[in-house]
Amino acid sequence: MALIIGLTGSIASGKSTVSLMFDDHNIPVVDADKISREVVNPGEIAYDQIIEAFGKQVLREDKTLNREKLGEIIFADEAKRKQLNDIVHPAVREKMLMRKEGYVKAGAACVVLDIPLLFESKLAYLVDKTIVVYVDEHVQIERLMKRNGYSEKEAKQRIASQIPVKEKAAMADAVIDNNGTKHASYEQLEEILRTWGIR
Repeated sequence: MALIIGLTGSIASGKSTVSLMFDDHNIPVVDADKISREVVNPGEIAYDQIIEAFGKQVLREDKTLNREKLGEIIFADEAKRKQLNDIVHPAVREKMLMRKEGYVKAGAACVVLDIPLLFESKLAYLVDKTIVVYVDEHVQIERLMKRNGYSEKEAKQRIASQIPVKEKAAMADAVIDNNGTKHASYEQLEEILRTWGIR
């Protein structure tokens, strides 16, 4: 039986950095963020549903989705955010499970599902173990402002749209404290994998 690990964190917690570390252990990662970009491409069912729900104002000139424009709409309106999630999440979940099954059939002993909203979307039932990448909130705010050019208010708005990372850490099977160096996070991951018998 393959061990399925759910990797999550909060926005700007450094989860993507940790996600890349699984490569060193030859553990495949199914990335929900990447898949969420795929399912909203022209020709996909979710793409048509988004235009139906939000109108053509959320499209660029080349007919691809304007994610920034859509982001502005949904981060300011809880109901619209839920509406978008109800379209995108099922499509992402379906594709993720197909990829995971592919890896398991190919003989992978462990597969990681990298899902930013693992707990918010109540998807923990899809995995055997969960790892939360944790950082202090002030670090999150600083990183978001630096990385995305957000004001402090915008950064806090985006952080507030998710379950606080402290709560996620309390729900997880293991936590990687990512306030320190990359190397420190890497060592924590190795220790978790060892404990779970994957190394």
